[in-house]
Amino acid sequence: MPTTHPTAEPAIHVAGLEKSYKEVEVLRGVDFDVERGSIFALLGSNGAGKTTVVNILSTLLAADAGAAAVNGWDVAAHASDVRASISLTGQFAAVDEVLTGRENLVLVARLRHLADPGRVADGLLERFSLTEAGSRKVSTYSGGMRRRLDIAMSLIGNPPVIFLDEPTTGLDPEARLEVWEAVRELAANGTTVLLTTQYLDEAEQLADRIAILHHGRILVDGTLAELKQLLPPARVEYVEKQPTLEDVFLALVGGQTAGEHQGKPVGKAHDQTKELR
Repeated sequence: MPTTHPTAEPAIHVAGLEKSYKEVEVLRGVDFDVERGSIFALLGSNGAGKTTVVNILSTLLAADAGAAAVNGWDVAAHASDVRASISLTGQFAAVDEVLTGRENLVLVARLRHLADPGRVADGLLERFSLTEAGSRKVSTYSGGMRRRLDIAMSLIGNPPVIFLDEPTTGLDPEARLEVWEAVRELAANGTTVLLTTQYLDEAEQLADRIAILHHGRILVDGTLAELKQLLPPARVEYVEKQPTLEDVFLALVGGQTAGEHQGKPVGKAHDQTKELR
């Protein structure tokens, strides 16, 4: 892995990024910075240009104009150093279903020429709560387990920056919560995460900062609190707290409620859910 630049620099720096496909302008001057060890959500609808930004930052695509740097390295001038500093997880899990979960991890560790691939694999299986499933073929995994394995594979070699391109697309509610926990753990361990998503609640739950990308431009970039200040203050009204649909769903199927997931008591939600049965 290349030597990183001073930690005072942002992990990702984007300035005036432009990209067009013939007559279609996909990016029209995109600017943002991502601080080290943070989760940055690039929020936008389909076709907003989110994946194009990720492809440029991961050196898979050349920009028409502007500049970008990842981990202190210019993506155009030092592409190999950028690739050594990052990991990219696309919209669909890139795992081998014929192999077991452990075999997938060992394979990638060997490809990265790491010492003791088995130890690396076992550590990641434990970290992502996949130890019991490690000896099973990935074809038997649920969607959430496959995505967690995919993210675990992305962490082999300890890249300081990871790109997650719409990581929960197509997942059920329980699987989404599993992936959210995995993303939170990445940041807690010092990994910088750039997350693209079209789900408002996903950005709200995970991101330290959120940038809204629309028609190739960043409309706003800030913390959730800063973005909320853009709207008029809410009126204070008394509203009886009711369980959310997520509370109901997870209580009925036997999973954790949102409150339990966040370490909060949810007895009232369970009592109200019983009345629905």
